[in-house]
Amino acid sequence: MNAMDEHSRSVWMDVKVASHARPLEKDLAIDVVVIGAGIAGLSIAYELLQRGLSVAVLDRGTIAGGMTARTTAHLAPICDDTLAELLSMRGAELSRGFQDSQSAAVDRIEEIQFREGIDCEFRRLDGILFLDPTSDKNILDDEFKAAAKLAVTVKRGKGLPLVGLEDTPYLRYPNQATFHPLKYLQGLCGAIEAKGGFLHPNTAVDEIQEQGAGVRARLANGHQVAASTAVVATNSPIHRTTGFHTKQAPYRTYAMAFDVKNGEVEDKLYWDTLDPYHYVRVTAGPKGRDRLIVGGEDHKSGEADNAAARFVALDAWIRMLVPTLGAETHRWSGQVMDTLDYSGFIGLDPDYKRIYVVTGDSGQGITHGVVASLMIPAMIAGDESPYASVYDPARKPLKAAGRFMSENITALSNAASYLAPGEVASVEDLYPGQGAIIRSGLTKIAAYRDENGRIYQRSAVCTHLGCHLQWNSFERCWDCPCHGSHFAPDGNVLNGPAVTALPETEN
Repeated sequence: MNAMDEHSRSVWMDVKVASHARPLEKDLAIDVVVIGAGIAGLSIAYELLQRGLSVAVLDRGTIAGGMTARTTAHLAPICDDTLAELLSMRGAELSRGFQDSQSAAVDRIEEIQFREGIDCEFRRLDGILFLDPTSDKNILDDEFKAAAKLAVTVKRGKGLPLVGLEDTPYLRYPNQATFHPLKYLQGLCGAIEAKGGFLHPNTAVDEIQEQGAGVRARLANGHQVAASTAVVATNSPIHRTTGFHTKQAPYRTYAMAFDVKNGEVEDKLYWDTLDPYHYVRVTAGPKGRDRLIVGGEDHKSGEADNAAARFVALDAWIRMLVPTLGAETHRWSGQVMDTLDYSGFIGLDPDYKRIYVVTGDSGQGITHGVVASLMIPAMIAGDESPYASVYDPARKPLKAAGRFMSENITALSNAASYLAPGEVASVEDLYPGQGAIIRSGLTKIAAYRDENGRIYQRSAVCTHLGCHLQWNSFERCWDCPCHGSHFAPDGNVLNGPAVTALPETEN
């Protein structure tokens, strides 16, 4: 049961990626096992194959069916937490490294899609950061100055062809890019298999351990993969319970697609200065029409269950700017892992010798994933990466001490929810399609009634580190607000760091 794919569909999901791939149902020996088949895992696999290594990519769900399928695919190397904030947090040298690596990722996507003949709508275009009327007017000045310090090309402008923004100041970043992410990954998967790589969907990994001169990945079906090296590219790492999870926090973001006349909205990447910000782009639609994609309304995972109101807000905001917008065609949500200092954790896990990790997309998962493919294969080969210090998994962001406390207060406040009463008195109160927490003595039950009336009752305690789960009525899944795990109504894991299903219980 994959509740997330059933009830929320992105504009990209009509493309089936590697649909002929099959689960791994035998033991396997390989040079490198990659866990996670999103943009990071597949890009890393491609680069490893280029280096002559044998590779298997495993995913508990479908290939490219996780958070990569829920992106809006802005290939903008500009730090979306603002260049000024990045510069303040990380200093000039590391900030330049961040910008260089993100730009290199976009260049690599462009090179691969050309080399492999992947028709994925890749194109270069401008990025536009515009001032929201309620924002501090100095924001754009600060950004302009920060861009100069980081050698980022930017131009000032005023007035956009959007209603109400005719006199609005903005910054224009040339040579940004965009593409269709699943068409790209479909082509990448074809290249991976043509080069002898293995893709195995619906192959859950329960445990990854170093043994002697290699690693072993134990599968939920009882088989195992023996490899020289493992790469954990699972959005949030599944191979350890602590460490990275206190240096990043899960946030849910929302997106919608609308029918719009071809050329009605200029083909650029737009985002505003609000916090959380809105982001807008255009992609090709059917019959010569376009699709306009808008996203935003972010909140910490598990701390709100009001998706309908957030979609209403997105709809109202974009229709104010584009009154001629047509009908809504898609709506979806996804989860991003925000790190304390805006950069991912990419490289060798400091507590291991043969396990590499990529996590902490910080809202820029596409470029972060490709950055990982430029770094990790080189590291496995014994080469140095020029970006190692930017993304060092062992780093402790001392300047982010305040954010560390505020982000990790979630785990502390979550404990208080165990004392709260249930949301409904009993399973009899649930209507079809509803999930809710029910108290049973000293325990809490995650209860769900499906459309046919069947009741599922599972522990309401996340199997990762014991946080109290919250129902997500839009995605129809259980969210962990502490570290980002998702569970289907029947208790099966949808997204790590949890790897164990919720145990069955009775009210």
